Amino acid sequence: RTVRDVPLRLRDEALSAIRDTEEPIELRGECYMPKSSFESLNAAAEANGKSGFANPRNAAAGSLRQKDPQVTAHRDLSTFVYAVGDERKLALDTQWDLLQWLKRAGFHVNPDIELVHSAEEVHAFCERSLERRNALPYEIDGVVVKVNSFAQQEAMGYTARAPRWAIAFKFPPEEKTTLLRDITVQVGRTGKLTPVAELDPVRVAGSTVARATLHNEDEVRRKDVRVGDTIIVRKAGDVIPEILGPVLSLRPTDAQPWEMPRVCPSCQSPVVREEGEVDYRCISIDCPAQAAERLIHWASRGAMDIDGMGEEIIGRLIESGRVTDVADYYTLDVVELSMLDMGRVNKDGAPIRLGETVAKKLMAAIDESRTRPLARPLFGLGIRHVGKTMAEALAAAFPSIDALMAASEEELAAVEGVGPKIARCVYLFFRTPDNVAVIERLRKHGVSLEDDVQAAAEDALPQTLAGLTFVLTGSLTQSGMTRDEAGAALKARGAKVSGSVSKKTSYVVAGEAAGSKYDKAIALGVPVLDEDALLHILETGEVPVGE
Repeated sequence: RTVRDVPLRLRDEALSAIRDTEEPIELRGECYMPKSSFESLNAAAEANGKSGFANPRNAAAGSLRQKDPQVTAHRDLSTFVYAVGDERKLALDTQWDLLQWLKRAGFHVNPDIELVHSAEEVHAFCERSLERRNALPYEIDGVVVKVNSFAQQEAMGYTARAPRWAIAFKFPPEEKTTLLRDITVQVGRTGKLTPVAELDPVRVAGSTVARATLHNEDEVRRKDVRVGDTIIVRKAGDVIPEILGPVLSLRPTDAQPWEMPRVCPSCQSPVVREEGEVDYRCISIDCPAQAAERLIHWASRGAMDIDGMGEEIIGRLIESGRVTDVADYYTLDVVELSMLDMGRVNKDGAPIRLGETVAKKLMAAIDESRTRPLARPLFGLGIRHVGKTMAEALAAAFPSIDALMAASEEELAAVEGVGPKIARCVYLFFRTPDNVAVIERLRKHGVSLEDDVQAAAEDALPQTLAGLTFVLTGSLTQSGMTRDEAGAALKARGAKVSGSVSKKTSYVVAGEAAGSKYDKAIALGVPVLDEDALLHILETGEVPVGE
């Protein structure tokens, strides 16, 4: 509603093409920021002493993520709408007809579209677009070509990842040379050490690049980049800065090969590189460089779900020295939270505080998080390779943190889906003294680190779907559930839920606008259920007879 060129009501002249006006229609497109709006936004930020956005794409994405819709409304965003979720809901036969209908309905359609009739015309259009790329009022990195006929699109179908009836011709990325001043090392949430190239700032593809990841030590050696080199840089996909390699003819005679440090640059703990791995890692949970990312992850919705504990508040808590690890969340109180300096001042020059209202809500969310089931803190601890699903599997096999900490590598590897590699990571995590100390502090502050097995057994639904694997695709409009919620309900009855279709899949549940997973299920002969069948399964625990 805050993007001005999105109509709030369809124009009357477009209604006749809709087969059933009582049914919802899903339209697809993209939101973008025009170059002129981007320049104005960054000029205003600079005038206020703030840093601007790197490019219009980041600016548009950041604008849409704003919690305050009024901020989004003032960012001057625009849209191009170009597709419909289910073309059968419209009395139209072609992509071209759809684009004309979208215009009549009041949507903003790209003015540079063209209907062509041969491969030669396609190539000519791509060449013209490349030539006039910089003159367009918006940024592009290529041209999308689609088969016009909806009937032909349906006949051609999809691969596992993309439609067979559409292709993107990407433009060659712009390349520049600059000086590699240094190679520094960043430490991520899971302790991964990443070498980063520090560059003389250079303008590439519409924004200034001063840093670029070098991924790992092996990649640095493969590209043979050294401090002092003149290097070639570009943006992969016109977005991610990428170093191609050095200009060897300009290499200084004293330039030395770079090596990864053998201790963490943040906490000086030894770093390890597991056999068969390319990354070095710091495995200390007490590492300051990992603290912010770990704290954000712990509070996230998939982990402990501390509502309101966002990146800004976490950053201020870290800067104030009040929070250094996840156990510190549970030592906070309303008074000190309410007085937290947010790093800004009001019109009178007085510092802006978090305030009592927000502090009370935050403390309530922190207190509520103490009682989460064991899988949540396991996921929240950020153990390498332990995502949400793996945490659930470990919690089911070891219903207390003590049982998990006492488990051998062999016992961990015996859990379905774990295996030796993940078992090794879990085992080492609980053998690190700093990690154990944080867990003991969590226990001391009342965070539940075990599941009530008896209560869980009493509350458990009959496992009537045990042995069956489901894949969910499309939107579940009848039930109002998300796919994650539906998946959790299926798991509660013993089923497995997978993200990909294979011959081992028992059923695919296809909602509105089902995509390539539906096509793959048909190709493999996997039974497909509609949403009515899903609701029957969740209500009765049984797959409908004949499905």
